Amino acid sequence: MKKFFTPLILSALFLSSCSGSNHMTLHPAKQTAAEVFEPVPANFLPRKLTVLSAGDSLTQGVGDSTKQGGYLPYLDTLLEKEKGIQEVDFYNYGVKGNRTTQLLKRLQSPEMKSVLQRADVVVITIGGNDVMKVVRDNLSNLQLSIFNKEKESYQKHLTQIFETIVQENPNASIVLVGLYNPFSKWFPDIEEMDTIVSDWNNAGRTVITHYPNAYFVPIEDVFLNADENLLYTDNFHPNDKGYELIAERLNETFGEQVIPDLEKKPYMVSTEEN
Repeated sequence: MKKFFTPLILSALFLSSCSGSNHMTLHPAKQTAAEVFEPVPANFLPRKLTVLSAGDSLTQGVGDSTKQGGYLPYLDTLLEKEKGIQEVDFYNYGVKGNRTTQLLKRLQSPEMKSVLQRADVVVITIGGNDVMKVVRDNLSNLQLSIFNKEKESYQKHLTQIFETIVQENPNASIVLVGLYNPFSKWFPDIEEMDTIVSDWNNAGRTVITHYPNAYFVPIEDVFLNADENLLYTDNFHPNDKGYELIAERLNETFGEQVIPDLEKKPYMVSTEEN
């Protein structure tokens, strides 16, 4: 059964966990030869995933006609079909217009820390508004050098975001969703926009390399090579189909990398009491 949580209902949600100790009775061995046990299959004890989704309007789901959280419902459906996954709880902390500095500040709030400390996976969408701020602040004198300079700040702030997550929960997997380029329809005169988005994505990949539990999900090509319109009527945010394709990309990374890596980590089953 899937659950979605937003900051509006988290304050009314009370979770308590209890874990019992397993007592094993050892009996004398009847033979001296060592016994070899087959590893327990990953889907023998289906696990529950807690996913904190944080970032900007892509996480909030702006452009989603169902208003259910953009890519989240699609990803939930796909993940619960995976072997070993019983249920996925999503906590949506997407805020329209957020830049890296604002997300960093919110991650340090008591509310988000509480969820972060018990999250299995943290999915981040951030950076599009950082690019947009560069455009708005330098509209009369846009130069590639300005984007390159601000890219360094983006990489620095992104590193601080990762450090904050790791400090609160060193076992959490971190999934960074890459940027895509919707700017061409807004700023057709900036021919270098594809190059700028690609460079900023490479900055994100560079940050990823310093964290063994981190993964990068590229979506730039999904929008660049689309045979159909994937943008909402504002020509900036994804529409329903766009979010669905983002979820499919995320699910590929979860299935091929994130979930197998999670299975290598100790997993404590807990019971929830409402």
